[in-house]
Amino acid sequence: MSLAGFKRALIGKSLPNSAQSEERLTKTAALSVLSSDALSSVAYATEEILKVLVLVMSVSALNYSLPIAGGIILLLAIVILSYSQTVKAYPHGGGAYTVASENLGLFPGLVAGASLLIDYILTVSVSIAGGTAALTSLYPALEPHRVLLCLIFTFLLMLANMRGLKESGNLFMVPTYAFIVSIFLLVIVGIYHQITGQIPDVRPVLALPAHKTQESLGLFILLRAFAQGCTAMTGVEAISNGVMVFKKPEWKNARLTLIYLGLLLGAMFAGITYIAHVYHVVPDPTEQQTLLALLGREIFGGSSPLFYFLQYSTLLILVLAANTSYADFPRLSYFLAKDGFLPRQLAILGDRLVYSNGIILLSAAAAILIVIFKGSLDAIIPLYAVGVFTSFTLSQSGMVVHWYKEKSPKWQISALMNGLGAIATFLVLGIIVITKFKDGAGLIVVAVPLVVWMFISINNHYRYVTERISISDFTPRPQNFRRQILTANHPAIVIVGQLNLGTVEALDYARSIADEIVAIHVDIGSTDRVELDRCWQELAADIPLKILDSPYRSVVEPIVEFIGYYESAHPDVLSTIIIPCLVTRHWWEKLLHNQTTLFLKAALLNNKSRVITSVRYYI
Repeated sequence: MSLAGFKRALIGKSLPNSAQSEERLTKTAALSVLSSDALSSVAYATEEILKVLVLVMSVSALNYSLPIAGGIILLLAIVILSYSQTVKAYPHGGGAYTVASENLGLFPGLVAGASLLIDYILTVSVSIAGGTAALTSLYPALEPHRVLLCLIFTFLLMLANMRGLKESGNLFMVPTYAFIVSIFLLVIVGIYHQITGQIPDVRPVLALPAHKTQESLGLFILLRAFAQGCTAMTGVEAISNGVMVFKKPEWKNARLTLIYLGLLLGAMFAGITYIAHVYHVVPDPTEQQTLLALLGREIFGGSSPLFYFLQYSTLLILVLAANTSYADFPRLSYFLAKDGFLPRQLAILGDRLVYSNGIILLSAAAAILIVIFKGSLDAIIPLYAVGVFTSFTLSQSGMVVHWYKEKSPKWQISALMNGLGAIATFLVLGIIVITKFKDGAGLIVVAVPLVVWMFISINNHYRYVTERISISDFTPRPQNFRRQILTANHPAIVIVGQLNLGTVEALDYARSIADEIVAIHVDIGSTDRVELDRCWQELAADIPLKILDSPYRSVVEPIVEFIGYYESAHPDVLSTIIIPCLVTRHWWEKLLHNQTTLFLKAALLNNKSRVITSVRYYI
């Protein structure tokens, strides 16, 4: 099997640009794709609260789990209502990067973008580590292979998302809704047992591992438990980021889905916290059992099919929760790359109409974190939620400015709602940073400025290159310009990507060696043909420009096909294929540019093209 055949077997055949409308999602499918992260967080949010409260080693401390959960649900309602305003105001997608950049300025927008990118990577790591923990709770013998299992799950998720948005949405619907059903079954049966008096009234004595020390119950402990429980809210911003993946009317469907998410998430989180309280179940690290596993054994029985249904559905939803990041990370990377703050390769649509390079980058970054932290959920969780609450705060603050500028009817109500969301999420962000700083949140506080610095450095490079190769001040040469007069029949084909000084030098070289010249440009669906034709007439009207359509977004294949046809039309002469090539100042800067020249040369060599010339332009 060829490499191309193997690729098709893994991710499917290429989809044309015209299929983009068919890849849109219904509300049912979008809930599973964009909300799996938020929904899955109920599998560990209550457990994270109890892990803090259990340090106090008292029954009275555990009673605070309910009011803490109530505070988180109130915050969730505020954030859901705030983001419903964002969806309406930005019907084409109102992610934190877009909202903050347009309303607060470039730097806040970059901070929001950096925070979200980091959070998306952590989401994949946390979700897969949590899913693996559910699996090892069911089969403790797999515990030594935790890291390997995490890496396998990451690879499988990458492949599933490379197959396209619609296909991955259909694939993930069953596990998502199975998890929702299993949680509501657990809560309903648990409450039924309570009503019928099947729960012991005597609370068990809390026994902690020897290395744990008793702490007094104070404000810091309560705030720390609240901060840990706020992991239940991660992922709720995904719908506002991905409005355009919905079927029409996009923003209305997105808004309804956001409300459904808030209702489901609030009910599930409240239910699990309540039954954990009435059953007196607390997490015990020595047993390597998750809270849901302990509740499932207590309520369903360890040998019940419902217990295994709960565990398997939890495993799948926790692993697939990473799909929210796979839906949003590549899209956010596209916006940043389009604005010149990330490598331009991240703005290219792949074979299946998804941003494949972003999917690969996300998988690689998450895999590195999993290896570093050895697939431990407890080690990664403290890093979690800082980024998402930073983006919450900046997005909602930006919306306040948006409403103030727009001043549409009843704008004060919308601004008040978003302002309340900004204040609430800012306070929670402060709590998270203070209470989790020593546990790892400080790393995120340092990482965000570093990522912003990387954005600015990349943008400075692109701006420098653009200035050096710009043709804005270039005076076109006369159309009959030749460096030497040729009498032999010698055709040349010039590959044209962007119109810049590198292209000008390639055209000059073609004029110096050939008496028949044709330039070709590949349109992958993003070319402004009217503007290109206008600029071309000013730059090189003496050379015909052929624009090749590429409905499958391949640059190399249309060029190779055209050259094969052209060379067959000139069988008795050698045609020169001229490829402009920009040479950067430093080796690492090459990574910021598409490597189309390398792939094109390899394809032309396989096509047995005999004369291939690179005209280098040194920046």
